[in-house]
Amino acid sequence: MPDILLTTLNARYSHAAFGLRYLLANLGELRERAAILEFDISQRPTDIAELLLAHNPKIIGIGVYIWNAAQSRELVSVLKRIRPEVLIILGGPEVSFETSEQEIAQTADYVVCGEADLKFAEVCRALLSGSSPSSRVLHSELPNLEALALPYDLYDDKDVAHRIIYVEASRGCPFTCEFCLSSLDVPVRQFPLEKFLPALQALMDRGVRQFKFVDRTFNLNLNFSRQILEFFLQRYHPGLFLHFEMVPDRLPEGLRELISKFPPGSLQFEVGIQTFNNEVSARIKRRQNLDRLADNFHFLRSQTGVHIHADLIAGLPGESLESFAAGFDRLVALGPQEIQLGILKRLRGTPIVRHDLEWEMIYNTFPPYEILQNKLLDFQAMQRLRRFARYWDLIFNSGNFTSSAPLLWKNSGSPFYGFLRWTDWLYQTLGRNHSIALNSIAELLFRFLTTEQQLHPPLVARAIWNDFQKTGRSDKPEFLRSLIPESDTAVPSRIKKTALKRQSRHLAQLPNLTPRA
Repeated sequence: MPDILLTTLNARYSHAAFGLRYLLANLGELRERAAILEFDISQRPTDIAELLLAHNPKIIGIGVYIWNAAQSRELVSVLKRIRPEVLIILGGPEVSFETSEQEIAQTADYVVCGEADLKFAEVCRALLSGSSPSSRVLHSELPNLEALALPYDLYDDKDVAHRIIYVEASRGCPFTCEFCLSSLDVPVRQFPLEKFLPALQALMDRGVRQFKFVDRTFNLNLNFSRQILEFFLQRYHPGLFLHFEMVPDRLPEGLRELISKFPPGSLQFEVGIQTFNNEVSARIKRRQNLDRLADNFHFLRSQTGVHIHADLIAGLPGESLESFAAGFDRLVALGPQEIQLGILKRLRGTPIVRHDLEWEMIYNTFPPYEILQNKLLDFQAMQRLRRFARYWDLIFNSGNFTSSAPLLWKNSGSPFYGFLRWTDWLYQTLGRNHSIALNSIAELLFRFLTTEQQLHPPLVARAIWNDFQKTGRSDKPEFLRSLIPESDTAVPSRIKKTALKRQSRHLAQLPNLTPRA
């Protein structure tokens, strides 16, 4: 039975707990006395407590994140009520700030704030030797990355077969965006490539073909980025998929040349734009050159096969609906394959709170702490934007309606306002934004485009049928049969291949959150 259990509740099974593996890898002589038990947020905290306590541990370390904060609080409460002698140590971004205000931090025995790779081991050594740390709340110094043991051997065969494999080449961010926890994580530090690249090779030797880099600014250091990309390019095999988070206005010629050599579908760039409003950017201390950003997008879309996942945030202080709409339309014109419309969150420890009074920022007090309204966007407007984001995922980001979705703004000239009109109509028609089958969406889309938008039914039917075939489906929906000839059922092999590539790519999608302890 292990003396130390490391645990967390992942957002879903496919998301391996990267932070826990770092903690276990750096326990030193205690590593043999420790084990990882992972769960996900669909499991009941009482059932998780039963499984943990069955191992009779002395110490339980729990990773707490924004997506599991509520369940973690219940789990800690149950554990301390049933077995108060078991020592609970918390870590993770959700408990690294404002701990005095959190019930979970008061219930647990200890909280380790910051990067706990080495600090957790130090605390465990003290507790198992009968000593008590000097404080309940312990702050970690930034560890020397050269001294850290890498955790990649702790991905087991099931992880390799069924889970997203997270890796990181660097930590930290040079930018000061007030809504982001990474703005507090300075300076940028890089792992030594002489250790990191062999670890990647070992994963590839075990069959790993999809890598999610959690670095916040992968393309910050040109030489460093080049060496990693060259490593993968030299070892390219069909099925290789790499996800990087990129600085949108930094793509020098040397990096462009290398990126263009990767086959289509093998690279995905997550590009955080957040806002196109220069006044808002200055207000939240976000620096970016919009002209260079546009030029980089044009290069990526015209000369590479990179899949671009671009982010915008609704609810920033000083961003009106009209300003957000203009930015959204500007982004659509740049042509990313996916646009993630996020709602501003008040993450613990971030300085975005300094705008609360002037801009009347009101946030939900429960996770994920999204903004409810502000001075320029009332509650109803924010609710419309939430529905917009959900329906945009269903219609556009899913890749299921690439031909028919643009018809939604054919008459308006504005992708934002055209899609918002559809959003309002769809919610009024259905009364919900979840549990909507693909066939139902297609039929409602046809109905809206032909009645509300007054588009020619055969034109709409052809676009929707093309979308159905691109997903690899050949079963023609009933509402299209009178408008599409019966003989039109063939699905070209190239379309099937495109559908399979899209499905593979979406398997590798994940929240814009760094899974680090």
